[in-house]
Amino acid sequence: MRKPPHNLDAWAAYQRGLWHQARFTAEDSRLAQQFFQQAIDLDPSFSGGYGGLAIARVMAASAFATGDFSEASTSAERLARRAVALDPANAEAASCLSWALVHRGDLEGALNEAERALALAPNLAWAHATKGAVLSFLGRPREGLAAIETALRLDPHNPWRGGQLLNIAFANYSCRDYEAAIEAARRATSSYPDWPIPYRWLAAALGQLGRAEEAKAALEKAIEIAPASFDRHVRNGLPFFRPEDHAHLLDGLRKAGWQG
Repeated sequence: MRKPPHNLDAWAAYQRGLWHQARFTAEDSRLAQQFFQQAIDLDPSFSGGYGGLAIARVMAASAFATGDFSEASTSAERLARRAVALDPANAEAASCLSWALVHRGDLEGALNEAERALALAPNLAWAHATKGAVLSFLGRPREGLAAIETALRLDPHNPWRGGQLLNIAFANYSCRDYEAAIEAARRATSSYPDWPIPYRWLAAALGQLGRAEEAKAALEKAIEIAPASFDRHVRNGLPFFRPEDHAHLLDGLRKAGWQG
């Protein structure tokens, strides 16, 4: 049901953007944004370029502290709304808008968009994963886990798999199932060793279980890869984290040896 691009070079640029985004490194994040912008420049009516750029910008700001987080999330919402306006029947665009709204702290709006995406395409893995993340951030982690696991069953190699493993770690951590959180975080760090965020949850979960040496190693890795991001988001939290979830993360990190 999606509107096809008018320019096949725009489609190729979009696919290259997805390939780089799926690698979850700082340099690949930069390249992903470049290719998504190229897709927009080649075909300004192609919804996919706007949605891809929205997610790439906000993920770069969140994971690697690339630019101002507030500006990135505002830009992401604007781009995602443009994607939806260009192709209202595109469930991927609705999913991108949902994720952009998460980073704006509008979790109810994000849930509505995820559910709209699923109404358009009930088997879209990205929509299930986004809904699952939102439910977890809303304090409903068991429901969130079910939705994210559905996403991975539907498409185990999708471009956003790293984020889905991360959100499984977060949801299990929220449920105080620290062993399951460690397993998911290790799957993420094994596949995406230069992505800093899973190391935070790995360190916190290991800290909660008193596995001090492993926790310290994970903590050091999280800080080493992206020190500015760690300092910004761990100290101050993120708009989509409930205060109690942020406090729970800090508790685990302090048990891992963090002195902040």
